[in-house]
Amino acid sequence: MLSARRASLLFVPVLVVVSLPAVVSNRAANDWPQWRGPNRDGRSAETGLVKDWPAGGPPLAWSATGAGEGYSSFSVAEGRLYTLGARGDTEYVIAFDAASGKRLWEAENGRRFENDRGSGPRATPTFDGDRLFAFGASGDLSALDAASGKRLWHVNVLSKFRGSNISWGLSESPLVLSDRILINAGGPIVALRKSDGSEIWKTDGRDNAGYSSAILHELGGIREAIFFTHARVTGIDVNEGRRLWSYEAVANDVANIATPIVRGNRVFVSSDYGTGAALLELTAADGGIRAKQVYFTRDMRNHHASSVLVGDHLYGFSSAILTAMNFDTGQVAWRDRSVGKGSLVFADDRLYLFGENGTVGLAEANPTAYREHGRFQIRTGNLPTWSHPVVSGGKLFLRDQNSVYAYDVRAK
Repeated sequence: MLSARRASLLFVPVLVVVSLPAVVSNRAANDWPQWRGPNRDGRSAETGLVKDWPAGGPPLAWSATGAGEGYSSFSVAEGRLYTLGARGDTEYVIAFDAASGKRLWEAENGRRFENDRGSGPRATPTFDGDRLFAFGASGDLSALDAASGKRLWHVNVLSKFRGSNISWGLSESPLVLSDRILINAGGPIVALRKSDGSEIWKTDGRDNAGYSSAILHELGGIREAIFFTHARVTGIDVNEGRRLWSYEAVANDVANIATPIVRGNRVFVSSDYGTGAALLELTAADGGIRAKQVYFTRDMRNHHASSVLVGDHLYGFSSAILTAMNFDTGQVAWRDRSVGKGSLVFADDRLYLFGENGTVGLAEANPTAYREHGRFQIRTGNLPTWSHPVVSGGKLFLRDQNSVYAYDVRAK
């Protein structure tokens, strides 16, 4: 199962620097304030959710239209549901009331992105305190007042940093720290001030963007952002913008999409298009960080969805097959066709599965076997349902382009 494919690693020594406070401040315990949830790992801390769905699925709390074109998912905070969508020539940031589905406000973000695989934005807004940071498919980054939608500042990072867009549109959800935002600007990776969008630093050379969103990690007193770009997965010192390490073997030449997963000093990264996955072990050394390949496997090939780590096992779609795999060894526990190719999140001992054909499923996060506890179908249009599901405040939120659905998944 394990490939002998050689790793391509780069180590750059740096000075140990002062770390920054954690991302996403002032959030409630059941909020989902950014891409893949509070810790960007696809896991909700909620409990008290129903463990078995009735025939036809859980009750529909509400449905709404007005999300526009696009594949953006949701962030949920302070009773509001945030996403991006496009209408006409314009891309919008949109807020819905999470309890009723009423559209509360919308604000222009920039130019609509056109694409033969579905137009509109791809990224998820990041909620931070009283602000919302949204990144569009054409490179428009906006800071907005989260309650009213008033735009506080805006910058197009492709224009500012002479970057290039990618085939299916910039898709990265902004990584927000205490005083800065980290984003791939279509070439350089940059840090911008949260206060006004001005530059703090940018990396040397080019890292053409992938479709993946960065995660924050700390090792040996060094805080790094781990990016999966077009050509590599790499660790960037968040204070200075210096490259700490780099690994290329897991990158394909088409689209690197999945978000890296970190546990302790180990990082799991995966891509599809015939490539596979790697587990890297990071070690603090000489004031920097070294990366060493633990294994490479073709048994987990994440396409547009990231895996989730529950206990010692990853659960994710290897292309179109839902797969359970041991995080530390790469050993496959089981495979199942489940809902077909899709995306998933974890909450209260269950996997919430969203097939790209509109099939929604509930299954155990259990390494012994695939055990399903209900499924239902939403009506979809001509495009795949690539907006990832969200579980927050006792609700399962789903999106298919212009349509938004909220299902009540609280145990009665």
